[in-house]
Amino acid sequence: MHILVLNSGSSSIKFSIFETATPAVGLSDPRSVFDGEVSGIGSANARLTFAATGANPSHSQVKADSIAEAIQQVFAEIGGFALPPIEAVGYRVVHPGPKVDDHRRITPELLADLEEAVPFAPLHNLQALAVIRQGLERFPSVPHYACFDTVFHRSMPREATTYALPKEYSEQGVRRYGFHGLSCEWIVRQLRSQDGGVPKRTVIAHLGSGCSVTALVDGHSVDTTMGMTPTGGVVMGTRPGDLDPGLILYLLRQQNEQGEDAVSAIESILNHQSGMVALSGMPNDVRAMRKAAAAGDERALLALKVFTRALTKAIGGFCWLMGGLDAIALTGGIGEHDADTRREVLAGLQELGIAIDASSNQTGVSGMRKINQPESRFSVLVIPAQEDRMIAVHVDRMAKSNA
Repeated sequence: MHILVLNSGSSSIKFSIFETATPAVGLSDPRSVFDGEVSGIGSANARLTFAATGANPSHSQVKADSIAEAIQQVFAEIGGFALPPIEAVGYRVVHPGPKVDDHRRITPELLADLEEAVPFAPLHNLQALAVIRQGLERFPSVPHYACFDTVFHRSMPREATTYALPKEYSEQGVRRYGFHGLSCEWIVRQLRSQDGGVPKRTVIAHLGSGCSVTALVDGHSVDTTMGMTPTGGVVMGTRPGDLDPGLILYLLRQQNEQGEDAVSAIESILNHQSGMVALSGMPNDVRAMRKAAAAGDERALLALKVFTRALTKAIGGFCWLMGGLDAIALTGGIGEHDADTRREVLAGLQELGIAIDASSNQTGVSGMRKINQPESRFSVLVIPAQEDRMIAVHVDRMAKSNA
């Protein structure tokens, strides 16, 4: 089966085509045959990057002032290659709301539920819905499936998901959902394939533009840093992480005094103008911040210290919650590629018995690898994030089940 996976972000759309094995062949992971991305959506620098598996990527500037224009660029690119026909389409959807608790085939009823869930994650869900509608129109004769970041965290106990708010709000679906679940699930899948399987007590740190830390027992989520939306938790690229609720009230009063649309203004502040970009005064690029900090830029240095401190606190807190730790897995663009972030975060955990191998931490080797010394009390692994491949796994399962 050939599966198209569409993964839309705030300013980009990633697209991949995977080939899955027939039931007679076995249960191997889907094989990527084509990857691409439209980045910089809404800016004058929108770019299209694509490559067939094993080929050098191609780059070109495109016009993509909106998600609708970007997805048309994607479909035009797919149609320009002699690719096998698409037999199913899968989408990453950040937040399904309180009514949906599993990955689903897309139906009119599911679309209605996702429309109803927009207030839970308006910036993410509106874009996902736009992409889904375009996909349904472009591929009307194949099944379409939505995969949700929250599903992996269904195993969290009520004491981890419940906010200390009046009951009427929890009845409306206000609770901690958790995100980056598809990334976490891929990490667990990779750990299961190794000798020894999944460590009993594991922390996964997904570090990219958005960041979260998740605690797992026997491969199941028991707590995570993100809450009802992907805005909370640890400090991120453009998001502040957890804040004093009174600070939100302060911001609301300020916007009201200025005659602004307070909710929209604060939503923009919290999702696009906060986090490390606010602290550093720089674009959302950790590599550039590290260069600036090394050159003496105090704002960039502070941003990095605030970021890594928040991660150390989260990992250390989950270690105590679980009564110890057997493994840490680092993933996402920063987790995979920034050795300095790994070193600084883990240095704060030395009292727990961690011992990092400096040479292994610095290596540019791709794929899953250990970076701890043999005498370390627990394993530290770097594992590439492959959310799109995890979506293909679910779509393949659902499509074959429906068939």
